Amino acid sequence: MNSLFYLSLGSAIFSALAIAVWLFFTRVSRATMQRIREVTYRGRAYRRANPISSERGRRFFAVVHWVRARLGLADAEDLPARLANAGYKGHFPVDVYDTARVVGPALGLVAGSFIPFDRVFWMVALPAIAFIAPNIALTRLVKRRREKIRRSIPDAIDLLVICVDAGLGIDQALLRVGQELGISHPQITEELLQINREQRAGKPRIQAWADMAERSELSDIDAFSSMLMQTERFGTPIARALSAFADTIRLKRRQLAEQMAAKTSIKIIFPLVLFIFPSLFIVLLAPAVINIMRGLSVVAQ
Repeated sequence: MNSLFYLSLGSAIFSALAIAVWLFFTRVSRATMQRIREVTYRGRAYRRANPISSERGRRFFAVVHWVRARLGLADAEDLPARLANAGYKGHFPVDVYDTARVVGPALGLVAGSFIPFDRVFWMVALPAIAFIAPNIALTRLVKRRREKIRRSIPDAIDLLVICVDAGLGIDQALLRVGQELGISHPQITEELLQINREQRAGKPRIQAWADMAERSELSDIDAFSSMLMQTERFGTPIARALSAFADTIRLKRRQLAEQMAAKTSIKIIFPLVLFIFPSLFIVLLAPAVINIMRGLSVVAQ
């Protein structure tokens, strides 16, 4: 049993390291190929293959839903919205999330049964960790996407000001900015194109902007949508409002950078105390301590 356990553990660690190395060395090439695809298929419908289209995938997800129904597990009402905030839309991400929360605990239970020490503890702990891991991962994905949207707001506002000053309307300017930022900032592009699709489907302009602020849950997007709604209601010049908002965004970004720079003096204390100071003490005081010990040993003799 011990030899089988260590063999399985070594194989799992080696496979994980091999996958990590492969992902690290192919990250640049995969990003380059993605950009080439986006540029090549711009203006045309480019869609990746969806595994849910296969009959085998549908059967597998049907079995997962049957197991969840037997176990009495109900889907959270805000799960599709959370997945959409993370950048995953449609039924397939929901099925993958539900599958991970069913298959993961089962695999954790099997893995815990192979551990020779504290087997009962691991058979309980690993399934619990596997059950909550998808929720934690989804939360991190949502935060990461919101951070990317927040960083892309200044560039989007600057391009929007240029488009409006050039004579485009606000709807055409938003669509143009979304098309131009499709490679550098795909997250903000999805939001802007979503506004365009909702307006073409008949949703009022103000409601589409309010829905964007509700989806993103960012203060900058909320202020941006509020500014657009005020200009729409009161008829103020959109170019002047956008210019003032762009100046505000630049000032806020500069203040945030200064705040982060001011925090570095506090954050650097911990590595200084834990790593640099002990090394300095060893280099400076160790010779003196050795000489004192030698002197005391001579005196004792």
